[in-house]
Amino acid sequence: MEKILQLKAVLDGCDAVIIGAGSGLSASAGYEYAGAKFEEDFKDFIDKYGFTDLYSASFFEFTDQREKWAFWSRFIYANRYVMPPKPVYANLLRAVQDKDYFVITTNVDHVFQRSGFDKQRLFYTQGDYGLWQCATPCHSKTYDNETQVLQMLKEQRSMQIPEELVPHCPVCNGMMEANLRKDGTFVQDEGWYRASQRYTDFLHNHSEGKVVYLDLGSGMNTPAIFKYPFMQMTLANSQATYVSINKGQNFTAREISQRSILIDGDIGEVLEKLLAVE
Repeated sequence: MEKILQLKAVLDGCDAVIIGAGSGLSASAGYEYAGAKFEEDFKDFIDKYGFTDLYSASFFEFTDQREKWAFWSRFIYANRYVMPPKPVYANLLRAVQDKDYFVITTNVDHVFQRSGFDKQRLFYTQGDYGLWQCATPCHSKTYDNETQVLQMLKEQRSMQIPEELVPHCPVCNGMMEANLRKDGTFVQDEGWYRASQRYTDFLHNHSEGKVVYLDLGSGMNTPAIFKYPFMQMTLANSQATYVSINKGQNFTAREISQRSILIDGDIGEVLEKLLAVE
């Protein structure tokens, strides 16, 4: 409880909160890539291909586009258009809504915006399940996919969607992909660059003062995106505090250990305790 009180104190007294969110945040909110729900929703794919979880299955190279999009429409629907069962994001918003905040995230499920966070204060660095892009890509534009995904779900039979629902690029007529950063073909569209600039401006405007760098559920897959920069910015600003809330994956730089709060636990449970403090 002592660290919860420390966290409340720094949040109450801060000038700004910069949130970095990794997959652990959405896991705490209830998104699961394995388990009973996965086995129920993807039983046919599990039986045919031996998939053990959605993460590893997402790298599978389908040879049939109709089968590929039967799988991916289910995947995208479950992780983009269905809200997670726990109110973790809503509680996070309650904790920071009266603060000057900005969010940078490697998550691609768009739960921040769907939970009421200001879209002008969000930077999704790794893409969005809700967008298509040309697979090549022949141009740097993305396209909303909700209507198509729902249609694929409705019309798929025997692990295949109708041929006419396979998404094709409107420019080159090639294949489309979900807008996810997996290799050099990732499309950074105009919206991505605008969000990136807003984040850069926010960091510049809050390079001094009482800033809280709040690292939520990030691991070591992409620490250079915000984990290491948060530590470096904390080191550069003597009034800043680095906070990491994660289950089993907490550490900080030795140079800022006295200005770091490391909380080993479930993010949702920590937020509930934080909001309960008078």
